[in-house]
Amino acid sequence: MVTQERNGVVTLTGKPAVLLGPDIAEGSVAPPFRVVDEGFNVVSLDSFAGSPLLISSVPSLDTSVCALQTKRFNAEIGKLKGLSAITVSTDLPFAQKRFCAAEKISGIRVLSDCVWREFGMNYGLLLKGMGLLARAVIVIGRDGRVSYCEIVGEISQHPDYDAALRAAGAARA
Repeated sequence: MVTQERNGVVTLTGKPAVLLGPDIAEGSVAPPFRVVDEGFNVVSLDSFAGSPLLISSVPSLDTSVCALQTKRFNAEIGKLKGLSAITVSTDLPFAQKRFCAAEKISGIRVLSDCVWREFGMNYGLLLKGMGLLARAVIVIGRDGRVSYCEIVGEISQHPDYDAALRAAGAARA
């Protein structure tokens, strides 16, 4: 199987980066994925079936923008009842657990794509040659379709939080 490579979508500190996997379009059926939680238990897209889902994809929680992105969505998620939210990175679950404890992250689940890289590949967010995920926000509606997708063009920049939260709010309807 040939892996699709996408150029010209993102940069990392101004340098072009290559994304592996398909482009995910709004309106498309959300691809399945498996990631792991802090205990290496499998969590899949099916775990959120019937509930709208906000996915915050970050390269590493050990960077300031990723930490701020996770903390921002954690703070906002409580205002959006009936919405599930996850942050996905390729950080090891042990590191994610330490981060969540230190930052008091409890509203958003923090999950790892370190085992299969299935989320990154299926959502076209895996950075070639780095093993990290691109910064993105994806909202999946109750119907299992992608209703919002922002891949941040410069990975070191923040996503459009307001647009993502509006989309997440609309997905609850």
